[in-house]
Amino acid sequence: MKKYDLRSDTLTRPNKEMRKAMYIADVGDDVYAEDPTINKLQEMAAKITGKKAALFVPSGSMGNLIALYVNCGRGNEVLTQKNSHILHYELSSVAALAGVMPIAVEGKKGILTPAELGKHLRPDIYYMSRVKMIEIENSHNKEGGTCYQLPELKAVSEFAKKYKLKVHMDGARMFNASAATGVPIRKMCSFADTVTFCLSKGLGAPVGSLLCGSEKFIAEARRVRKMLGGGMRQVGVLAAAGIYALENNIKPLILDMQNAKKIAKTISTVKWAEIDLDTVETNILYFKTFAKADIIVSALEKKGIICGAASPNSIRMVTHLGISTEDTDEICRIIKEFEVPKRRNRSS
Repeated sequence: MKKYDLRSDTLTRPNKEMRKAMYIADVGDDVYAEDPTINKLQEMAAKITGKKAALFVPSGSMGNLIALYVNCGRGNEVLTQKNSHILHYELSSVAALAGVMPIAVEGKKGILTPAELGKHLRPDIYYMSRVKMIEIENSHNKEGGTCYQLPELKAVSEFAKKYKLKVHMDGARMFNASAATGVPIRKMCSFADTVTFCLSKGLGAPVGSLLCGSEKFIAEARRVRKMLGGGMRQVGVLAAAGIYALENNIKPLILDMQNAKKIAKTISTVKWAEIDLDTVETNILYFKTFAKADIIVSALEKKGIICGAASPNSIRMVTHLGISTEDTDEICRIIKEFEVPKRRNRSS
């Protein structure tokens, strides 16, 4: 029986062409900035995002941490949506390592607004910490892959400029957001001082993210990366995978989005679950279950669908390069025919 793994888009694997690119990659020592392939990838990332420079980092979490460490500073506050990745899934590194206090802000579908941000500004009094930064997540993981529209990005940027705040974009899945909204990447990134994006999710590379910003920022980011243990040597082997991903795997993200919407539409027709189709904007979908989610997850896996419980009564599914249109059709068939296992009555 074929298995369809929908737990995350981090499950993508390098194809033969990507592996070949990694095998033949020209390499050097990146601590000396002498790896030609990583230099090429960083130049590509800077050009794509419209920033002056870029830095390869092992993970998006490290990229986010470095941005906050450099641009926010110890003892200061960053405003972030209450369900953001930096708040829930980065082991409190913002506070523990960068010395920054994250402030959870309300934001419908993960979107921050000036009205909500303004509630958290503080008066300039010596015994109160200062807000120095805003962090936005686009697309938003925990909110179900939701995206900022152009006017929303502009509003946050104008608010930040008014109060002299830096803006960092956690753009781990920003290419998915661009595919969904039609906002070009350079335009999207123009509203943030710094940006991270991930190579190892929907783009299909095995490792790495890029941190992008000004030349001065990246020079300092390189120092912090080294301090965090992120200085690497012949990393061109990984950079080659990233280059291949940027050159070949952006367009397929549209198919991932279409497949997610098709699965969501199928889920909306079954009696054992409930989904708000308006929340499915990219390749991530969350839906409520009327039985315990872990029971449904276990039963679905026996039918060939691997997914994860997001809460006691909700499930998360994510489409990616490893799920084809044909796979999606089969997933939808399984979901349509699926019945929640009945509990056995205990004998007296």
